[in-house]
Amino acid sequence: MTGTASGTVAADRAVTPSVDAVCLGESMVTFLPTRPGRLADVPSYDRTIGGAESNVACALAGAGHTVKWVSSVGADGFGDHLVEAIGAYGVDTSGVRRDPDRPTGIYFRTATDRATDVHEVAYYRAGSAASALAPGTLPYEDLWAGRVLHLSGITPALSDGCLALTRELTRRAPGRPLLSFDINHRPGLWRDTDGARVLLDLARGADLVLVGEDEAAEAWDLHGADAIRAALPEPRTLVVKRGSEGATAYTRTRTGHGSGGGTGSGSGGTGSVSGSVSGFGSGSGSGSGDTVTTVPALRVDVVAPVGAGDAFAAGFLSATLRGLPVAARLRHGHLMAAAALTVAGDLATPPARDHADRLAALDDSAWGTLRLGPGWTGAGEPEVRTA
Repeated sequence: MTGTASGTVAADRAVTPSVDAVCLGESMVTFLPTRPGRLADVPSYDRTIGGAESNVACALAGAGHTVKWVSSVGADGFGDHLVEAIGAYGVDTSGVRRDPDRPTGIYFRTATDRATDVHEVAYYRAGSAASALAPGTLPYEDLWAGRVLHLSGITPALSDGCLALTRELTRRAPGRPLLSFDINHRPGLWRDTDGARVLLDLARGADLVLVGEDEAAEAWDLHGADAIRAALPEPRTLVVKRGSEGATAYTRTRTGHGSGGGTGSGSGGTGSVSGSVSGFGSGSGSGSGDTVTTVPALRVDVVAPVGAGDAFAAGFLSATLRGLPVAARLRHGHLMAAAALTVAGDLATPPARDHADRLAALDDSAWGTLRLGPGWTGAGEPEVRTA
């Protein structure tokens, strides 16, 4: 696949959406140890897949959406595996380039908690096929094929070309899909570049930004959701994930056309994705054109703390695509995250849509007593436990 002239196409040609969402980013073959221990001591590994954007794509497809994953992989066996495995989730992989000159990225990680100091990760992604992505390498017929285009802060860290591509895609332009951007700050990927500053600049061009409160504190020395919103006033919707405290969404409520993509009418701040949306749950006005909505986190019996951020993004995007109120979007984010937290790997089977809708519709008291454990998304399993 060859790209088309990106700048001219972006400005001059409208692309009619053919899918709900496009997710752009590198996916890698992941090797998980068959037992706990140091990488030096583990004798064997199981093969799986990993990648922030492809995780979101697979979760959205599992939730019943049409999704396209756009990326580049090597013309090798690992590339074959990625395309086949992600396609098996129901994701359209026709926008994936095969690079005959560069390999598919791989990485190894320990079986211990990824949030602790004893966790080890060994990446072999330098010079990968995805790191060679740049403006002009991908056609806008693929990039703008969705009602939503989802990116993360991992892609611009991979190479100068990937950074240039991300800058181009986050530049506001007529006809651009709603641009979703998950900060995903990975300091180790940026090396000599001030990645935190770059990510803040990129996020300002997005319509929807997702960021962890702890992540913002580490990257930008911003403490608290209000401080993050003050530093990022441009996105129509900002979602601050606050760990066990829940998540807070700031949604600009004024109508009319803005300077970039994803504009349009609708009190939910969804722009052209879902048209007119009403209802913000228990949100209150912030006095700065925002409606602020906070939803508490669920109590979850955690199996492995991996993949929850990507799953939350998928749940929030799914509800956004469906035009649900902001409070419901946050609840669906929490529910999708709970699905990921109650399995061992990065990807989980999402709850059936009607199941998730029933839980998201609970009153505040019932939501507060909800407790989810392994198997809660499966057919025939106990739906919830209270405590």
